[in-house]
Amino acid sequence: MGRDGRLQFLRRGKLSDGQADRDGQRIASAMEELRHRGKATLHDRLHRVRTAFGLAVQAGLAAGLAYLVAHRLLKNPQPVFAPISAVGTLAASVGQRFRRTVELIVGVAVGVLVGDALIYFVGTGAWQLALVVTSAILLSIFAGASVAIVIQAAATAVLIVTLSPSTENLEFPRFIDALLGGGIALLVTAILLPLNPLRVINRAARPALDLLADQLDACAEALRNQDREAAQRALFRLRENKEELAALSEAIEGAKETSTLSPARWHRRGELTHYAEAADPIDRAMRNTGTLIRRAVTMIEDDEPAPEPMPDAIGHLAESVRLLRQEFAAGQEPEQARERSLRAVSEAGRAYAEGVGFSGSVVIAQVRTTASDLMVASGIEQEEANRLVRQAFGEKEHRSGGPTDRNPAAHPPTAPPVG
Repeated sequence: MGRDGRLQFLRRGKLSDGQADRDGQRIASAMEELRHRGKATLHDRLHRVRTAFGLAVQAGLAAGLAYLVAHRLLKNPQPVFAPISAVGTLAASVGQRFRRTVELIVGVAVGVLVGDALIYFVGTGAWQLALVVTSAILLSIFAGASVAIVIQAAATAVLIVTLSPSTENLEFPRFIDALLGGGIALLVTAILLPLNPLRVINRAARPALDLLADQLDACAEALRNQDREAAQRALFRLRENKEELAALSEAIEGAKETSTLSPARWHRRGELTHYAEAADPIDRAMRNTGTLIRRAVTMIEDDEPAPEPMPDAIGHLAESVRLLRQEFAAGQEPEQARERSLRAVSEAGRAYAEGVGFSGSVVIAQVRTTASDLMVASGIEQEEANRLVRQAFGEKEHRSGGPTDRNPAAHPPTAPPVG
């Protein structure tokens, strides 16, 4: 190999080494991301298991008791429907279990009525089964029944048609089993193993509030670094909040039901007020934060000024959300959360005074509105929350032409409104 050949070989080797280094970095980065996702997924799964543990124990206890009572006391040799009814009641959305018990019984009644009537006239078989199920569904819908009643009526009709030829007097045990299973489920929920309503809500509230706080933090960091992609990721993640909000609303309804049905939990009614009244303003805070982050993305795209107090204000909002969750969980008056919300508004006022563009003024307005939402979630009346936000922002000072005179062209005639 000549001199030129050796040089080309060495160059190719160096290029290959450099390429290998870059490939190795990308592979290492990808593996690290996979490890992080694996840990996050495991954490989420464990959280779901902890959240559902109480329900699983309740369902197991209710099913066992329903079987025992139906088999030993009612002398049912094959008590299948009673434990199924018990588990079906407990599997309903928490907060709707009493309603689910009623729906079970009504659905069974419709299914038995339609099944018996049609069997008497047309007999049993495949097309008869199809006719019975169709008729049960249409009759239930005509009567204005809920989806649960429609499903129960159809299922009962199937059982009547398929089991009646081999099982005598199925109808009455089916009624008794539905009543027994639903009643035992309510007994377990209310008396034997009532869940702690505050613990249920705290577990459900954590994902929703952590999601809100984390994306506010991500937005603040994105503004500091002028990182459009990071802000956009925070926006996308915040928009995927339906599951967290639904879980929180369901937990609140379940806690209300538990505190109403269970004498052991009656003393918790007052403590549930905070959460019950906080659900709507937290939902509004989510939506207003979405607008805030979307405008932050536009700020970065348009290269608008982002005064240092602006990301600080957003960071204070994130901390306010975390403090709200912690103080609610501890049963404390959320004074620290309120203070941090007002601090966020104060920092937003400083940012506004230093000078912001059009999208920046919208971000400032959304900081104020979100802070007001969090104040209302903490138990402050809306009118009082708006007054405190205006005071913390220094609205009179801005309107009188104080510090805002340093950049009058960047501001509208008045400070951004609350709400």
